[in-house]
Amino acid sequence: MPESTLLHELIRVAAQRSPDACSVVHGTASMRYAELESALSRFASGLLQMGLQRAERVAIFLETRFETVIASFGAPAAGGVFVPLNPLLKPEQVAFILRDCDVRVLVTSPERLTLLRPVLASCPALRAVVTTEAAAPGSPLPDVSLFSWNEVLDAEPGNAHRVIDTDMAAILYTSGSTGKPKGVVLSHRNMVAGAKSVASYLENAPGDTLLAALPLSFDAGFSQLTTAFHAGARVVLLNYLLPRDVLKALERDKVTGLTAVPPLYIQIAQIEWPAKIGEHLRYFANTGGRMPRETLNLLRQRVPAAKPFLMYGLTEAFRSTFLPPEEVDRRPDSIGKAIPNAEILVLREDGSPCDADEPGELVHRGALVGMGYWNDAEKTAERYKLLPAGVAARAPALQLPEFAVFSGDTVRRDDEGFLYFIGRRDEMIKTSGYRVSPTEVEEVLYATRLVGECVAFGIDHSTLGQSIQVIATPAGDSAELDVVALLAECQTRMPAYMVPAGIHPRRGPLPRNPNGKIDRKRLSTHWVEQHDIV
Repeated sequence: MPESTLLHELIRVAAQRSPDACSVVHGTASMRYAELESALSRFASGLLQMGLQRAERVAIFLETRFETVIASFGAPAAGGVFVPLNPLLKPEQVAFILRDCDVRVLVTSPERLTLLRPVLASCPALRAVVTTEAAAPGSPLPDVSLFSWNEVLDAEPGNAHRVIDTDMAAILYTSGSTGKPKGVVLSHRNMVAGAKSVASYLENAPGDTLLAALPLSFDAGFSQLTTAFHAGARVVLLNYLLPRDVLKALERDKVTGLTAVPPLYIQIAQIEWPAKIGEHLRYFANTGGRMPRETLNLLRQRVPAAKPFLMYGLTEAFRSTFLPPEEVDRRPDSIGKAIPNAEILVLREDGSPCDADEPGELVHRGALVGMGYWNDAEKTAERYKLLPAGVAARAPALQLPEFAVFSGDTVRRDDEGFLYFIGRRDEMIKTSGYRVSPTEVEEVLYATRLVGECVAFGIDHSTLGQSIQVIATPAGDSAELDVVALLAECQTRMPAYMVPAGIHPRRGPLPRNPNGKIDRKRLSTHWVEQHDIV
């Protein structure tokens, strides 16, 4: 049986191995691997018939559904590059991305196209729009052709452009919480190596059912597809409105593997789980930030037989570390060690390795390191840097350079090699001469069980440098946040310099960025504006 080296080959190899096995479920409908492989091949032929050239971009602006999956793998199969757009984006945000990477083909729904029509005139590279159903008559622009999904799939078979594993496969745009979103370019090799690595330590197999609850525009969300397809497993596509919808899907579809971000886990940990979930859920995995220990404990009480995998990842390198479940009791705050086929370094600012327990920057090297930011040399130079000679396996005699991802995240490595996340360099709070991680503050707040959700941030202060402010929601069914009791707990559990200067109640849930993480930047900016701080 051939091995997958290109992204779309994950599905082709699975279809050759087990053509009648279920690949994707959406609602009450499903697709066998043979059907999925046929659909992506036909979609690729349709793109080629439109005149799509090698490495041209195909944007996908849809909720999580069959067409999203088919287009995401069909575009690379044609020799193009897929650009998944978060379905929560507004028209102007979509237009920015379409312009930024010169999208040639846009795949969307008739309803979404109606919203986008006013902004598409600002996207000069766009040549075709494909809608999931027949759209209203008339092209959105004079030079843009309009096709229905079925028209594209009815195209005559065509010869795809030649592609190798180091060619572009995807451009994933970051949430843009600190400015305009950046397009992270990933190769076929990046994505396939990531799928194989993650599937190996999660021990994914054909009998697994994974729940795709995260946006497919998010690297961890899309990883549910690639990991499952590599293993020949089944993926359940979910667009949820309420946290309870996730639990219903876990029970209904007999899900064996769940990957989510801390805000979702915080919500579902606080509600009762159907007992049947524990009969089949094999693991739950966390990514996108450190899971509060209190939330982890609640989840383990809900599903004691499920293995917890605490992970850390960078869009710029797809996946980076995981903590084996057998280590969770010993070191629940650790993000573990490097995933298979990757190496994680902890370096000082001068590029030299840090000692044990010395804070430094997390640096990722290996097959998962992406191809930089699209059309942004300055940002690429900040994040993707040459490894210094003598670091890791970089012998001085090697002549060709190796680029690694310098994450901007501060971590420490203990004397057994386990890593611990301290905070993002641009989020660290400098107060009273100390550097405080906001996640460390939040960890204590969650441990009190007095908050539902919370976010900590620093605000400029004339004498402290920065003061620590917290926005929090009431816990569970509580009507009000008991600020006095919470502050008293902080004073008991924290050193004086870490105690928040202010705790501000707010009704939940807290706002999220497009990837489902609590939007710290938005909340802190709004707080500053409300308090007229310059």
